[in-house]
Amino acid sequence: MDNRQPPAQSLLKHLPESVLSAAREPAPVHLWHPAFSGELDMHIARDGTWYYEGGPVTRLALAQLFSGILRLEEDGRYYLVTPVEKWGIRVDDVPFVAVRLEVEGAGEQQRLRFFTSLEHEVVADAAHPISVSVDPESGEPSPYVLLRDNLRALIHRNVFYELVERATEHQVDGQARLGVWSDGNFFPIDGEVAEA
Repeated sequence: MDNRQPPAQSLLKHLPESVLSAAREPAPVHLWHPAFSGELDMHIARDGTWYYEGGPVTRLALAQLFSGILRLEEDGRYYLVTPVEKWGIRVDDVPFVAVRLEVEGAGEQQRLRFFTSLEHEVVADAAHPISVSVDPESGEPSPYVLLRDNLRALIHRNVFYELVERATEHQVDGQARLGVWSDGNFFPIDGEVAEA
């Protein structure tokens, strides 16, 4: 008889109590360097839904807890990390989706506050930039905002339309670019790359 716990339960068992009590706050995963434990049957879909063993994680608090121990490493892979375990997971695009926008102020003084489907929030600023990549084949834009460390949130299409409505032209490296202001920073959203 196999008495081992499923990896997801094992992960939760090895989290410090301070992390468990603050599920929406990220854990100090940059301080933890356990050996690789294996692949976990968990993935995050492009729409931000977390799946474990083929089924969606329906409890928000549980998805928030897992998101707090998520780390993107230099190999381009995502891992769930505790002080003693490190499990690889699959992520279709990026792990978060910004589903709501609040705007404070106007013009160059406005602040754009994004909220994710897991109730994280971030103000776009120099440390949390907005970026847009464009699929070369379809021409579809993929807008992102940096949430924390090197973890980004895909900006939902409806939220991106709100940004487009607020967009203004501004000179960037001698080129007129279409973008938005937030916290005194201008972020191009036209998906073009300025020529050097």
